[in-house]
Amino acid sequence: MGPFPPFGYECILVAVDYVSKWIKAIPTRTYDHKVVLKFLKSNIFSKFGCPRTIISDNGTHFINSQFKALLRNNKVTHKISTSYHPQSNGQVEVCNRGIKRILQKIIRTDRKD
Repeated sequence: MGPFPPFGYECILVAVDYVSKWIKAIPTRTYDHKVVLKFLKSNIFSKFGCPRTIISDNGTHFINSQFKALLRNNKVTHKISTSYHPQSNGQVEVCNRGIKRILQKIIRTDRKD
């Protein structure tokens, strides 16, 4: 995809509630553990309480001591989807495809509308 608008955002952090299918997605300039921790605290834990389980991929922003400590302190189980079987994190993969389609339509420079 591209070219991207010059706002400085390069990543999108997505959270999905597997029961209600509620989606929270935010653009981020970086994709490190600090962004993930702030996102969880301000968008998930403070508004909805702590989930029982978080399913993530095995990115370094999810596999680090600060993330583990946050989950341990809030009694949240962490399950990691394997990189060779991303369907185990299927609901987020479906959301990512939808977000990608929307963004492609928004940032296309050759569209007629």
